Amino acid sequence: MTPDKDEIARRAAEAMWATDKASRHMGMEIAEVGPGRAVLRMKVRPEFCNGHGTCHGGFIFTLADSAFAFACNSHNKVTVANNCTISFLAPAREGDILHATAVEVHRGGRSGVTEVRVADQTGRAIALFRGHSTQIKGELVPGLTPEEAKR
Repeated sequence: MTPDKDEIARRAAEAMWATDKASRHMGMEIAEVGPGRAVLRMKVRPEFCNGHGTCHGGFIFTLADSAFAFACNSHNKVTVANNCTISFLAPAREGDILHATAVEVHRGGRSGVTEVRVADQTGRAIALFRGHSTQIKGELVPGLTPEEAKR
């Protein structure tokens, strides 16, 4: 039986997660994954805080970037970032649970654009991230993707 798009996204995410030492080391969890979308969450640990007592922007960026990666690789085609931007809207603090919700807004040829909204546990927007991706050679799970989905 040919796997549907949700199954492809789930299995691609499992394959990526198995070797994603950085995201796991930071305590991230995959909350949701589907075709062109992903939600990751992470608790702001004390060692993530800067001299202002707020979460260092680099950790927020890393969470957003990981959600971006899972969303744009959800089609089982190896896809990498070629440029990303982030706007920080509000501070996150120690103990906050951040949710990064990534949604693919364009995918065509070998390129894509994905937007990520990072919010705290109350839903307050912390950051907005936009990533541009490039599909390169290979599949995360070889042979999983039906021929029509490879295009």
